[in-house]
Amino acid sequence: MKCRVKWLDHMTFVGESGSGHAVVMDGAPEHGGRNRGVRPMEMLLLGLGGCTAFDVVSILKKSRQAIVGCEVEIDSDRAEEIPRVFTRIHAHFIITGNSLDPAKVEKAVNLSAEKYCSASAMLNKTAKITYDFEIVDVV
Repeated sequence: MKCRVKWLDHMTFVGESGSGHAVVMDGAPEHGGRNRGVRPMEMLLLGLGGCTAFDVVSILKKSRQAIVGCEVEIDSDRAEEIPRVFTRIHAHFIITGNSLDPAKVEKAVNLSAEKYCSASAMLNKTAKITYDFEIVDVV
């Protein structure tokens, strides 16, 4: 896997993925940025959310659950000292579907957290990561 990050101006960068997609990243105004894109550390959390949501949706589909929606709300804390690594991350899943089995949803979340999500495995080296979920039934 390869990617490229190119500085544009001020504290604005464009990241280009090996798969041909691009994203703008920018620093906060107090650090010379102009608020034109996602902060780099936010990108890490978005990557975690995407990685774990991908797992959960895939696992629930394979277990024949009638899932129609999945959102992950992520909250975090960072260290006060440099490097300001994540020290706490909490991922809250909102799983929407028809008559979803709570045990299967819990199993999917746990499998992602403990086995499949590469982003969780890496971030878990510095942060205490917790997960929970709620099920929204759409009858």
